[in-house]
Amino acid sequence: MAKTPTNKHQPMYQTPPNPAAIRTKRYALDTKKYISLAMRHFIKSQLKWVLLPVALILVNAIISLTGVYPNIWIYIVILIGVVGYLLFWVIQFTGITQLEQYKPMFQKYIYEIDSRQILMKLNQKEGGVMKWDMIKEVYKDKNAYVMVLSRGQFIYLPYTVFNSEHDQKLFDRILKQKEFIKDEK
Repeated sequence: MAKTPTNKHQPMYQTPPNPAAIRTKRYALDTKKYISLAMRHFIKSQLKWVLLPVALILVNAIISLTGVYPNIWIYIVILIGVVGYLLFWVIQFTGITQLEQYKPMFQKYIYEIDSRQILMKLNQKEGGVMKWDMIKEVYKDKNAYVMVLSRGQFIYLPYTVFNSEHDQKLFDRILKQKEFIKDEK
């Protein structure tokens, strides 16, 4: 097969910009905000495992009260295990903020959002495209939208990043059409 010549100086766009797209202000996710979001999402996803230390404490309390095997060390071991596990994940999420491959998560982007995709632009020539099927979950925080891509990857859009209330309502409508959020009645 013959190769077709390409013009190196002509920009290549994957999809043309939509004139009806929602355009946001330039925004970058703060590393401290990222760590708190990641830990909140992690704890929410791991909530079912809280029953394990609680069950161990209850079993030990029953055994201690009946006098079969009175001990106090198991409480300390369980506490150290839970704190160590949470500390491990805080260190992991803090480390992500320092890694070179995750630096794009903390750069300032202008978002262009429509029903087909999310364009993330560093400037007029550089950026990336994110399809809606890459997003696993979306929820509304008290002052932002959080789009979860994976355990440690988020798009955090505060309400203040939208240029108008109309843009925010349009974004709400797109999220409802994509069935990421439900109607609040």
